[in-house]
Amino acid sequence: MSDLSTYAAFAGHLAELARPIAKRYFRSGLKVIDKPDATPVTLADMEIETCIRDEIFRVYPSHGVLGEEHESTGLDAEWVWVIDPIDGTKAFTCGKPQFGTLVALCHRGEPVIGVIDQPITQERWLGVKGTGATFNGAPARANGTRKPLADTILLVTAPEQFTDSGAAAFARLKAACKGVYYGGDCYNYALIASGHVDLVVEMGLKTVDFAALVNPIIEAGGVACDWAGRSLNLTSDGTIVAAANRALADEVLAVLAG
Repeated sequence: MSDLSTYAAFAGHLAELARPIAKRYFRSGLKVIDKPDATPVTLADMEIETCIRDEIFRVYPSHGVLGEEHESTGLDAEWVWVIDPIDGTKAFTCGKPQFGTLVALCHRGEPVIGVIDQPITQERWLGVKGTGATFNGAPARANGTRKPLADTILLVTAPEQFTDSGAAAFARLKAACKGVYYGGDCYNYALIASGHVDLVVEMGLKTVDFAALVNPIIEAGGVACDWAGRSLNLTSDGTIVAAANRALADEVLAVLAG
């Protein structure tokens, strides 16, 4: 694999391009459009993704791009960028700064770089495989202190994302935890990398929702995997366990398995 430092700098550059666009539209009363899958999208989402895609194609024309709002290209390429221009569009349209721009780079299907960027608070988490995680340029560390599940607050974006057998698994996990906090989208995962949050568990995510979360969490010392404990990649099933440490992740996986 090539040295990732150049790609990491470029990923940060892409997030930097997105910031002024997000700020311009934030709390501006912009119109929300409902997509066919009933999820919302705004002009901000589309403009940010177009800007990022154009820059990728200019600098790395042979790379693939998987995006949230526009048609994906080159997904069989060795290097594929994964973009969610505004993860947490509902929060964005409500004027809440609990959203983020997500940029990931995958090498042969495996996430190797991830950026979680909050444009309004100007917070940026970066994780690069094998080299660690940072928050605004300083080292980021997840909470390595062993804490029982019964003392842990579980963070979830929305309860309705748990369907079929996943609903029963979520009910078991909810009962085993100290409490549940709803809302937050990608911001919840970023807070794991900084040691403020210990656990996020979700299902029904798209690849654009989770690809950028993997390396900031893992490189900060945490765990990010699917509900079967497998590493996350471009073909993962959309379930995720993000935990501050291995001991907590193992306890969660056992509860989910029933």
